[in-house]
Amino acid sequence: MGKTLDQKKVLVSEMTKEFEGTQMVMVIDYTTLTVAEITKLRRSLRPTGTVCRTTKNTLLKQAISGTPEWKPLESFLVGPSACLFVKDDIGGAVKAYQAFQKESKKTELRGGVLEGRALTAKDLQKIADLPSKEVLMAQIAGAINGVATKLAIGIKEVPQSLGRAIKAVSEKEAA
Repeated sequence: MGKTLDQKKVLVSEMTKEFEGTQMVMVIDYTTLTVAEITKLRRSLRPTGTVCRTTKNTLLKQAISGTPEWKPLESFLVGPSACLFVKDDIGGAVKAYQAFQKESKKTELRGGVLEGRALTAKDLQKIADLPSKEVLMAQIAGAINGVATKLAIGIKEVPQSLGRAIKAVSEKEAA
């Protein structure tokens, strides 16, 4: 027995709210997953700030109908679909999904949408290959620290060089 019209409206409303604060959405085919495996996938994604939702494609299409930035998702909504709503760590979410997929070998990543652009599975792989936010921040901090150190040495060197130059001129004049 199908859901009533009111139940469907509630589901569409919930899906619409799920898009709020979402940076990226990935769509996977979850046809062969068991309930236990879907639960495991959800648990592995949770630390990255990602929510896994399964719903009918027609309801999901209704949820994104008024939002042009999520419209490209429609091309991936063919057959049973689960959406991974990434709210925090994009690279971490892709890596967590890939680790799950490597272990289960039962899902297929169809694609995703980031900033209104459709991304293929290859595009998402490139995102997964990027260093984490923490590593990037450490690299930037290291670069800034290196520049600051060189600047400090350079600033310290100017008066010393000037002092040596004055001393050399005064010794030259004395001689």
